[in-house]
Amino acid sequence: MADGGKMKGVEGSGEGTGHGEDMDEEAQEELELALSLGRRGWHLPPVPVPPPAPALRWSMVFPAWDPDAAGSSRAAESVWDSPPVPPLRFRDMWRGGGADADAGGAREAEEHNNVEEEEGSEDGDRDLQNKRPKVGAFGEESSGVNASFFGYEAPHLHAFAEHDHLKLSHGPENELDFGLSLISNDGGNDIPRETNSHGVCDVERSGGTNAEDLEIRMDLSDDLLHLIFSFLCQKDLCRAGAACKQWQSASMHEDFWKYLKFENTRISLQNFVNICHRYQNVTNLNLSGVLSAESLVIEAITFLRHLKTLIMGKGQLGETFFQALAECPLLNTLTVSDASLGSGIQEVTVNHDGLHELQIVKCRALRVSIRCHQLRILSLRRTGMAHVSLNCPQLLELDFQSCHKLSDTAIRQAATACPLLASLDMSSCSCVTDETLREIANACQNLSVLDASNCPNISFESVKLPMLVDLRLSSCEGITSASMGAVCFSRILEALQLDNCSLLTSVSLDLPHLKNISLVHLRKFADLNLRSPVLSYIKVSRCSALRCVTITSNALKKLVLQKQESLCNLSLQCHNLIDVDLSDCESLTNEICKVLSDGGGCPMLRSLILDNCESLSVVELNNSSLVNLSLAGCRSMTFLKLACPKLQVVILDGCDHLERASFCPVGLESLNLGICPKLSVLRIEAPNMSILELKGCGVLSEASINCPCLISLDASFCRQFMDDSLSQTAEACPLIEHLILSSCLSIDVRGLSSLHCLQKLALLDLSYTFLMNLKPVFDSCLQLKVLKLSACKYLSDSSLEPLYREGALPMLVELDLSYSSIGQTAIEELLACCTNLVNVNLNGCTNLHELVCGSDYCRSGDMPIDAFPPDSAPDKTKEIRESSDCQLEVLSCTGCPNIKKVVIPSTANYLNLSKINLNLSANLKEVDLKCSNLYNLNLSNCNSLEILKLDCPRLANLQLLRMN
Repeated sequence: MADGGKMKGVEGSGEGTGHGEDMDEEAQEELELALSLGRRGWHLPPVPVPPPAPALRWSMVFPAWDPDAAGSSRAAESVWDSPPVPPLRFRDMWRGGGADADAGGAREAEEHNNVEEEEGSEDGDRDLQNKRPKVGAFGEESSGVNASFFGYEAPHLHAFAEHDHLKLSHGPENELDFGLSLISNDGGNDIPRETNSHGVCDVERSGGTNAEDLEIRMDLSDDLLHLIFSFLCQKDLCRAGAACKQWQSASMHEDFWKYLKFENTRISLQNFVNICHRYQNVTNLNLSGVLSAESLVIEAITFLRHLKTLIMGKGQLGETFFQALAECPLLNTLTVSDASLGSGIQEVTVNHDGLHELQIVKCRALRVSIRCHQLRILSLRRTGMAHVSLNCPQLLELDFQSCHKLSDTAIRQAATACPLLASLDMSSCSCVTDETLREIANACQNLSVLDASNCPNISFESVKLPMLVDLRLSSCEGITSASMGAVCFSRILEALQLDNCSLLTSVSLDLPHLKNISLVHLRKFADLNLRSPVLSYIKVSRCSALRCVTITSNALKKLVLQKQESLCNLSLQCHNLIDVDLSDCESLTNEICKVLSDGGGCPMLRSLILDNCESLSVVELNNSSLVNLSLAGCRSMTFLKLACPKLQVVILDGCDHLERASFCPVGLESLNLGICPKLSVLRIEAPNMSILELKGCGVLSEASINCPCLISLDASFCRQFMDDSLSQTAEACPLIEHLILSSCLSIDVRGLSSLHCLQKLALLDLSYTFLMNLKPVFDSCLQLKVLKLSACKYLSDSSLEPLYREGALPMLVELDLSYSSIGQTAIEELLACCTNLVNVNLNGCTNLHELVCGSDYCRSGDMPIDAFPPDSAPDKTKEIRESSDCQLEVLSCTGCPNIKKVVIPSTANYLNLSKINLNLSANLKEVDLKCSNLYNLNLSNCNSLEILKLDCPRLANLQLLRMN
């Protein structure tokens, strides 16, 4: 509250109320600007300040930096090696500390008495009268604090060992000293706030209960303040100057006032004159949007002799203003925008010998005369004037853009009066003719930049500008193919812009220095022929009639010709071309492949996009540098042949009619052809390929796959994938680990026999096949870990006997027999003997009636007599069963319609079983489980369940949804 009262007193309106919220915006801005003047230029009216509410004044001292300890840990050690500081208790603050507090108060009173003798009564009286909280300043008269206060002159801090003070050492130079002191503020004891001979602030505890003033003292070195204030705008500098004398002095530094930016600011004449008088080294002045800016400049012009840049905007500027500029000999840049020049009936003259740049933008005047012998840059953009007179022999850049009132003759006379002119902008000057261009070309031999856009009366024929470098002729209705002859005369031309030239039908240029060309929205444009060794950028867009493009360049690296619907012929001789984008060029023919192959003129081509080129039917690319290829949406393509050894990415989305494909050789690491449902013949030679997906190629009947690094092959639903193709693939790809042959109905035992070549095969999916004999799998795939036989209807119990009788596939951990015809006995034997299985899926097995684990089926009365034929090995089976504990973790019997009973006793030794799924087993009546580690059990939709016995101490998730 006290702080706020002080700031209101500083920023108040001078009405004696001390409330800044009643001051209007204009008065506050005037006041903030006045703060920059200090005592010399502006005096605030006295503002009575009401006495603040009593408050506590804290003091914490950050003493001086020890130079000997800089850059090391000694500074911190000097603090932490000192005697311990007792904590400051609450009762000590309010004189509740007993004898210790009284003794401390006596010591403090004695120290303050000594301070009074040294300082004198004047400082003490002054400090006591000012009880408002304030921000103190290092070395200022009003603060009463100097270097000795922070220990620069004190040899020691004798009160450091007491709990009233805390000493910290940090920061060598730009350190922050932050002071707080507990000093009584009652009327009975007048004690100064600080001393000049001791490095601490003392504490006296009075007997009263009055709260004391809160005082925060911040001391920043001048260099640090200067650095911080350099980031502030002038309005913020004024506000900061109200904090204290040190900040006021720092904010008034002339470095911050060399650029006076008063844009859209209310400022009085007297205040502006005082500021200019205070800061006479001003180099930049911005008065854009300031009312009566003309009178401000005229009155203060004598103090602006160092001014270099002046910005004016809005309002009225008369002849007197431009005459007064002669008082600023160093002025080199003048900008006037959105202003009315002169009285409207007389000519406005700008006459200054030192001016180098003049910007008169969007102004209103009848006649303008400019006589500046050193002027280099002149802009009259969007200025409404009927006549202009120039006497600027050194002028290099002239801008007449959108000067609609200027006549053709006026522009001609102004431009031809500048023989050194190098840049001319007369865009949107609708009256300009070819005759004016020809005279300018004759008078200005050094003209290198010309912008004549939106000039409908020019055709540029017979205009010869040999030094022209940059030419812009956008939206010029008179430009035709005949105009290109005059353009070719500019042999050093580097940039050309011909956008929206509706009559232009062809462009043929052979310019050795041409780098950039833009051709946008040319409705009749049909033929483009460019030859330039340094051509690096071409923009062609919305040219619906363009049919033929021929480009020769050694610098072009990227070519984009998107959505050129009529483009059918493309010839490129670009030896450094890397990226080509021909998306949505619907008329491109198969001949484009020759242009983009080796020998076609693009030896460095790396990326090619031919998306939605619907006229392409046969794509044959032989390119030794191509890396990325996109053919998405090429629906007419039926044949694809790629011989690109560095090709790493190919996109074939939407190529629905592709029938034959050859990738020999390619550098692809993965390939997905499942999106090509009509693919029938495939040939792949890819040394680096590791993943190949053929899922959904239902008519693929002939496949030659030579990928020695292939790890995963997915041929799901390849119904015509033959044994010969599988045998050839297995021999050529011996490192395959995952082989998915789901729904490959043509695969038989002969094809499975080739699996002996796949010594690392770990996953084999033969789901939905007509296989009856799995002996080749059991004999060859010794490393197999996952075997999926889902919906193999022709498999019998004997098909799986090698698993539970002979110990085949010792590494198998997952077996999927879902929806198969395997019988009850085979399932029970698998669960009892294949102890290495971790995950078993029996979903939808119709022959599963009950699942009772842990019984000795070899001795059961229900066991068929011929369960173990004479040539079997029951002892070996028993050895397998008892060799180790069962590793089963997940058992899934979802949707088994005939299962009625599931019993797993503790003797079954299923110590790892954690999840059982019996969902949708409609006839299940009894469940008895004793599994010590079972965590998840799903019995949802088991409507016939009658008995449920669970001894599963770790069961956390039991699902019994839809139980009737």
